[in-house]
Amino acid sequence: MTSPLSAGSSSRMRHGSFGTGEVLVVALATLLSVAAVGRTASIGVQRPGWALAFAGLVALGEIARVRLPGGRETAPIAIAGSLGYAFVTSINGTAARHGALQVTAVVAVAMVAGSFLHVAAGRPTRPDELARRLLVIALAAAVYRPFVASLEHHVQRQVLVMLGAAVLAGILDTFLAALAHAEREHARFGPAFADELRALVGITAAIGSTGILIALAARQLGLWALPVFCVPLLVTQFSFRRYTAIRATYLQTIRALSRVTEVGGYVEAGHSRRVGELSLGIGRDLGMGEAELLELEYGAVLHDIGQLSFADPVPGGSTLVLAPVERRRVAELGAEIVRSTGAMAGVAEIVERQADPYRSAGELADQTLPLASRIIKVANAYDDLVGTSMGLQAREDALEHLRMSMAYEYDPRVVDALTRVLERQAVPTG
Repeated sequence: MTSPLSAGSSSRMRHGSFGTGEVLVVALATLLSVAAVGRTASIGVQRPGWALAFAGLVALGEIARVRLPGGRETAPIAIAGSLGYAFVTSINGTAARHGALQVTAVVAVAMVAGSFLHVAAGRPTRPDELARRLLVIALAAAVYRPFVASLEHHVQRQVLVMLGAAVLAGILDTFLAALAHAEREHARFGPAFADELRALVGITAAIGSTGILIALAARQLGLWALPVFCVPLLVTQFSFRRYTAIRATYLQTIRALSRVTEVGGYVEAGHSRRVGELSLGIGRDLGMGEAELLELEYGAVLHDIGQLSFADPVPGGSTLVLAPVERRRVAELGAEIVRSTGAMAGVAEIVERQADPYRSAGELADQTLPLASRIIKVANAYDDLVGTSMGLQAREDALEHLRMSMAYEYDPRVVDALTRVLERQAVPTG
């Protein structure tokens, strides 16, 4: 999910500052690369022609990277070519005796070369993602290369070990990606790992399979196996690019629709954006997954669209001044508009129930009330109370108002999460 609300801040985080975990990944990959290149240079490159061919494929793959939904960057062809070099045992009947360190050295040099060309073309790159790819290949090579000689005449065993190495590499990739995501977005690791697993399992399986096929086919096809088996992956990559572009267009459409209430003077400028950003921060803090966060974001930016049914805007655009029946009317009319799209039934329910209290007097909490609706209710109320004010007292008063109403109107867990989000933003909360 590439959030239209957080695109600016996420972009700065992705291309600017780095978290501690990302710095450690880059440092580890750098040390490993230096050691591998130094060792390989000292003993000489085994089969330099083969190394150059695989390095060329890896460099081209780095140039042709693809960005998946959620801002995830990957280089399918580069990774597949790297795995092919890590797994190859012979080419045209000639044994391949290079070790894991040579694989790491060749891949590291090729990735850096491809990245330079990628940047020269005006496309930004992230060192931590490059480092993660290198560590993944280094692990696969370290697991497989020591067994090359003993498995030379046992194709079935070779394939099993290759699969095992590829699976371990995929798990490491998902683990490191989840760590970076959780640190960058202040999200919980468990949901972040599940999100990365769902997002990467398909493309990872295709990449791993292509790498294994390159290694096996090189016995008979020689270096022709590299382009032959990378072409299908290239086609798949173009499909991912198109899908990502469609998702981005869809998100931008929702964003434009959410601004109708601002253009019409029904709410303050920036209200929908601020509510959306707060809602996403709260949702991450509470451990919501990527799919849930996407629906939460849609509901948050569209939560006031029902106000368009009013002949005159609400003074100040704040729904807090409305009677409960009027707030419910705004929510219901907004849900009708969302349902008319025919594609966001879950979002419509979130919008429809945003005005519902956390619990009624004398009753337990309403377990059917979606968490996303509770989050939007709290985020909207906070922004209605604070607006564009930068004063400490306004923020403290808003939080105090929410805390005093936690018994019935607002979910205490959500209010606590909002407090933590504001603290992480370095906003004193009292």
